[in-house]
Amino acid sequence: MKHLLILVLLSTGPALFAQIPVDLKSFDNKNGTTAKVSGNLLEVEWPTGENEFGKVAVDLRKTQPLIGSLQIGPKDHYKTIARNLDPVVILTVGKRDLISQNGWNIFFDKTAYLPHDTFVTKLNKLDVKVVTSGGQTEIIVSGASAGRFSGSYILTVYNGSPLMNVAAVMSTTIDSTAAIYDAGLVAKDSPWERVFWSDTEQNVRARNVGKTDSAKIMAVKYRTIIGQGREGSLAIFPAPHQYFYPLDNAYNQEHVWYGAGYRGLIPGYGLGIRLDLLGDRRWVPWFNAPPNTQQRFNFFCLLSPERDGKVLDKVKAYTHDDKYVPLPGYRTMASHFHQEHTDEVLTRRPIPDMPGFVKAFRNTGVNIVHMAEFHGPGSPRGPEVKRWPEMQTMFSEFERLSDGNFLLLPGEEPNNFLGGHWMNIFPKPVYWLMSREKDQPFVDNHPTYGKLYRIANKEEMLKLLELENGLAWTAHARTKGSTGYPDKYKGETFYKSDHFLGAAWKSMPTDLSLPKLGGNRVLDLMDDMANWGEHKNVIGEADLFRIEPNYELYGHLNVNYLQLDEIPQFSNGWQPVLDVMRSGKFFVTTGEVLLPLFKVNSVGAGETTKLDARGVADIALEITWTFPLNRAEIISGDGNQVFREIIDLKDTREFGKKTFQFSPNLKGRKWVRMEVWDVAANGAFTQIVWLE
Repeated sequence: MKHLLILVLLSTGPALFAQIPVDLKSFDNKNGTTAKVSGNLLEVEWPTGENEFGKVAVDLRKTQPLIGSLQIGPKDHYKTIARNLDPVVILTVGKRDLISQNGWNIFFDKTAYLPHDTFVTKLNKLDVKVVTSGGQTEIIVSGASAGRFSGSYILTVYNGSPLMNVAAVMSTTIDSTAAIYDAGLVAKDSPWERVFWSDTEQNVRARNVGKTDSAKIMAVKYRTIIGQGREGSLAIFPAPHQYFYPLDNAYNQEHVWYGAGYRGLIPGYGLGIRLDLLGDRRWVPWFNAPPNTQQRFNFFCLLSPERDGKVLDKVKAYTHDDKYVPLPGYRTMASHFHQEHTDEVLTRRPIPDMPGFVKAFRNTGVNIVHMAEFHGPGSPRGPEVKRWPEMQTMFSEFERLSDGNFLLLPGEEPNNFLGGHWMNIFPKPVYWLMSREKDQPFVDNHPTYGKLYRIANKEEMLKLLELENGLAWTAHARTKGSTGYPDKYKGETFYKSDHFLGAAWKSMPTDLSLPKLGGNRVLDLMDDMANWGEHKNVIGEADLFRIEPNYELYGHLNVNYLQLDEIPQFSNGWQPVLDVMRSGKFFVTTGEVLLPLFKVNSVGAGETTKLDARGVADIALEITWTFPLNRAEIISGDGNQVFREIIDLKDTREFGKKTFQFSPNLKGRKWVRMEVWDVAANGAFTQIVWLE
């Protein structure tokens, strides 16, 4: 037996400690990054700023932690942030319902309440490949697996930035798969002396690290946990919007963790990000993972020589401190919120001078908020004795809360007459009821409320929109209660009307294999509507219920930047807001990518231009961004087909501003628009320029 044990050790020992092969054929050092094998380590060094460099050492021995060290500083005076770290991804895998509703676009799914399995991603190092892509360098380590998923771990560094992305990029061949993940970095012996974070009141907090500290989860602001070592700090945080699959409520569900033995699955001390398996305890769709798609279960790290949590300021800069920044000539607008503030007032709950939801929007830099009241409470179909006072209360409260640079607009999601779910907005207070008895008039005058409308069918609904110059559009198109819409009514008179805006966009569903948010559900619809021939627009929507200042609002939000020089006063009506929406003079964004200028042959979105005989268009697009950019897309159509031209922007550095010039040949096309996406899948898209 003794001799047999020795024989086994002799035969397996070399395999355990042998180095895995390194492929540098696709690496190019022209962007300032270097890669070399030194002993047991692959060392990748890249410029992170002026006279500053980052260095990640990948341990090539199979049994050693993947990251031998992380360093930052001048080349002759590196500071070691941490040593011997392993990335960890905990993957929970369930089943997507692709049958009962609308396939991969399903929202009303409850994956967490069905059988599911949890796996810790394992890494059996097989080989390493270093790939240069513009200003980005990928270190690809094959041999990652988690249950039905397999693939690689990829570390990506960005020229000119101390940013690093860590991703388990894996796929499955099994259909109907949904997944959710927690992730982070873990070490057998903690390299951290202290951990830092911002609480939900934006106070920086800290704890000393004890080797036996059991893992803790916390509600934080900015989605970030920071480990401080002897010579520097490391911030760990998710992609700010991509990490949050769609929910009804944007609760802050304790999205970071730190400590030893996380979930009883991770030996050693770690820091990381997390998602609650049950979401908001309503619908829990998780992430789509279609078969043979490369899912990126990823997070970001920011290296810093600073201490005392100061690196958080640099993390916050990527999301403008979780605010939508002012742009000259623009005002920000968010739409579709079921706060039910009117019901709170009418049920005589204590109402503060400035309710929490108003504070939350103001703190996030939103100037105009379009609500969707009476979605549950309220009497939209009567009786009138309740409906008219409810609307009067809504109008008076919204006027009271509209002050300074903030405008709160009444609106509803009527879900009546037209088909599917839809939103509406009028340019002033309008009293209307979603029903009418046979002996009642369509329009009436009341001594207290003034003009009253009673609607009995879709023809009268359109007539009301025309008489009061309102707008309607499809909410959450092609999913939820709008499955099949607006496709089913694209031939209807009301759809073809100038008073039907188009549809609304939200990051729903989520698919981590895509370089953009929201899949293709609404962006494809935008192209389809243009090819159908009507001039329609797509506005950003949030479709959220309760909102308070300590919620994770920013991660679930998008806004519309409207071309407005000033915010209308509630008492004067808000017709300018509807004019901008109808004319397409706005762009939609998650906030990190802004498009203040979009011109095709010198005309802007919503306008029409004529191509020259060659069909060549001159496009000017000004972009400002925080994360390094990934790609831009020029999308056009000829009335039947959709055409896409992808522009690689991976050579951009973080925190940039530039006006790009493009000259695509659009001969035979009838319309064109653009999208821009960064490396965290944040993005923005324009409305359409029409072509003759």
